[in-house]
Amino acid sequence: MKTTLPVRMWQDRFTGTWSTGFWSLGLLLIALFVYGTPSLAGTDQDQGSDHDKIMAAYFEEWSIYAADYNVANLQTNGVASQLSHLTYAFGNVAPTSGAPDAQCHIADTWADYQDPYLPSVNGQAYMGPLYGNFAALLQLKQLHPDLKIMVSLGGASSTNAAGFAYAASTSALRAQLAASCIDLFIHGNIADGVSAADLFDGIDIDWEFPSAADKHNFTLLLEEFRHQLDSLEKTNHRHYLLTIFAPAGSQNYSNIELAQVGHQLDFFNLQGYDLNGTWETVTNHAASLFDSRQDPNVGQGLFDDAVVTAYLKAGVPARQLVLGVPLYGYGWTGVPDKDFGLYQTSTGPAPSPAGDSLETAGVATFRTLESQAGFKHHFDPTRIAQWIYDPATLTFWTYDTPYIASAKGLYIDLRVPGGLGGAMVWALKDDNPDGTMVKTLAHSLGRP
Repeated sequence: MKTTLPVRMWQDRFTGTWSTGFWSLGLLLIALFVYGTPSLAGTDQDQGSDHDKIMAAYFEEWSIYAADYNVANLQTNGVASQLSHLTYAFGNVAPTSGAPDAQCHIADTWADYQDPYLPSVNGQAYMGPLYGNFAALLQLKQLHPDLKIMVSLGGASSTNAAGFAYAASTSALRAQLAASCIDLFIHGNIADGVSAADLFDGIDIDWEFPSAADKHNFTLLLEEFRHQLDSLEKTNHRHYLLTIFAPAGSQNYSNIELAQVGHQLDFFNLQGYDLNGTWETVTNHAASLFDSRQDPNVGQGLFDDAVVTAYLKAGVPARQLVLGVPLYGYGWTGVPDKDFGLYQTSTGPAPSPAGDSLETAGVATFRTLESQAGFKHHFDPTRIAQWIYDPATLTFWTYDTPYIASAKGLYIDLRVPGGLGGAMVWALKDDNPDGTMVKTLAHSLGRP
């Protein structure tokens, strides 16, 4: 039975200092009861109750530089054993300069397959000619044969967006791009005399973002990738995965034929973050589960449940939705000491915390933010979100914590009968050295 409990009004008035994770989980149950589950007639909701939840994570190829985070870290801190899917970002779908060519390209030759100095994952020396992250990932796969490793193509660069738009524009170019990417990454023909065969189990398409003119071409591009991967499966008797980065903004997902695209995919990596950030001058939550009447952006759908609901209503099966959880946060400075800084004006992005590997004003990693001195933690029980605020420096940071990760795991389990497909994180290097966020999410999803 649905209801409009007075607790909703109480929630909207309460924003207190965080003291325990139990409030988060209990209030999440109340929130799900209050909001109910929208009518989703015509969608596939026969999920079952026992399908394994996906625990996916992105590994950035540049992690080995400023962050000094290597594939070997995933073995030493135990995170690798918690993952079902590891997605390596990125491969290029256009040359770094010049006109698009409907070909896949290595984005960073040194990091990908040339660096001979990376720490060993299994204690054995890299023998070459394959080195770099690809050699390390092969060692990781030997230790964890059930771990699926994928390569993500594209990313946020305008060059790759132009490459996708060009390659998707005709049947011949779509076939050319798919064949090139499969040869480079699935067959592993990465350079003369250098092979990474049997490394990647599939392809993740990160096209940010198809325009309205690209809408049907995007579907056709995925159909071509699916067709060629299925043909390879018949030869190798091995299923090859196909996924996409699925945007949160309605202005972006409205340019994707979501139901048709879903027929080609194993799952959607659903953006559950960057819903608010320092491109705005007013502080807000970057990745809340729910909305609030006090939110300055109320009604704009800038919260996780709105994004999930939109995809479900578009006809995407719940089991295909893998909710993204950020391992980084956004910060503002010059924030008045009112309501602990929430929904307040600012003078601009907060300075980058000392030692943070992102080295960008207004953005910082979980590993840095969890240990910031002088800040107090606060919890929003209406939106299921957490932030920190320092009245001395007038600085505000919004980011997900292990308590929020647990709540999101519960949401994934309860959003529909049988739950959503699972969770993914961006990105592994931003977790603390123990991998606390990933391990918390994995535990909340019932993974061993």
